[in-house]
Amino acid sequence: MKIVAIIPAKGNSQRVSDKNIKNFNGKPLIAWAILNAKKSRLDRVIVSTDSPEIAKIAKKYGAEVPFLRPKDLATPTIGIEPTLKHAYEWLLQNEGYKADGLALLMATNPLRQSFHINEAIKIFADKKADSVVAVNETPANHTPYWTLVQTGNKVSLFGGEDLKNILTRRQDFPKKCYARNDLLYILKPKNLYEEKTNLYGKKVEMYITSTIYEADINTPEEWLQTEIKFKYQQKSPGK
Repeated sequence: MKIVAIIPAKGNSQRVSDKNIKNFNGKPLIAWAILNAKKSRLDRVIVSTDSPEIAKIAKKYGAEVPFLRPKDLATPTIGIEPTLKHAYEWLLQNEGYKADGLALLMATNPLRQSFHINEAIKIFADKKADSVVAVNETPANHTPYWTLVQTGNKVSLFGGEDLKNILTRRQDFPKKCYARNDLLYILKPKNLYEEKTNLYGKKVEMYITSTIYEADINTPEEWLQTEIKFKYQQKSPGK
């Protein structure tokens, strides 16, 4: 099974200037995604970027950058699916390389380890999944059972349930809730060609990890929080 990593990295980061190549614990942020991907069972590691500077740095750390992403696929409003579709089609049309799976690795989560990728690949293969999504259990106050919403002058639980009926203990939640943590997605390319293009397909499997690996750097505050997690992780690795 040929699974290729796609690491998207736009040059025009908005809230953290030059985010993808800014120094994070001694290396450009994008380097962590590349280095851990290179240690895994992935067939290839490709960076999709519109920036020649990011491309140069990505190559330095061992990634392939066989193309520069078209500018119309690097705007702030573009979704991730067109970027993946472009990369898949470019490899197919220009190299005759047909990937069986795509591993989406966000550079904005430098907490990812190679064992995460390998374990998710195993789930993808063993379960014959259309996709594998990395998640961690949602903190209790962020679940629908304890989330408040306001409609007009009325405050209720998410879904409209009266606050008087709130569950008092998390142990009484009817189900566990999980949040995507941007460690990875592994998907079949066919998902991108469904009537509504998507990452998931019909058969979705979760890859459950510890909250210590949850990160998505988009603001200076999230950068600092992720640095703290990264340093803790170096001292106390584990799931």
